[in-house]
Amino acid sequence: GLELSHCVGTSSLGPTGPWRSGGPCKMKRVRTVFKPEQLERLEQEFLKQQYMVGTERVDLAATLHLTETQVKVWFQNRRIKWRKQSMEQKAAKLSQFGVIQPASADSTDSKDHEEDTVDVEL
Repeated sequence: GLELSHCVGTSSLGPTGPWRSGGPCKMKRVRTVFKPEQLERLEQEFLKQQYMVGTERVDLAATLHLTETQVKVWFQNRRIKWRKQSMEQKAAKLSQFGVIQPASADSTDSKDHEEDTVDVEL
């Protein structure tokens, strides 16, 4: 779930939101740690479909005891990992055949990834 680190340097009278504030108490969101069973199920669903939306996402979140946002962000981050792995495999195949890759093989059209680069929980 969503956990917050302790208040830095002052009493705990600061804001309780998951984001850092400009006030004296800076709160930081702690990274969600998924259980192995949750990850296994998320990976299984990802193999079936790379996009999880609507009631399917709500049902999966409830089954795994996660929030819908956690499932959404997991899928966004997993798609980024999948694309990166695909690019690396493609580059490896091309290098096998002596095809020279451009210097920035990692850089792709940023518009394609704009919606997937979010790593937030609300």
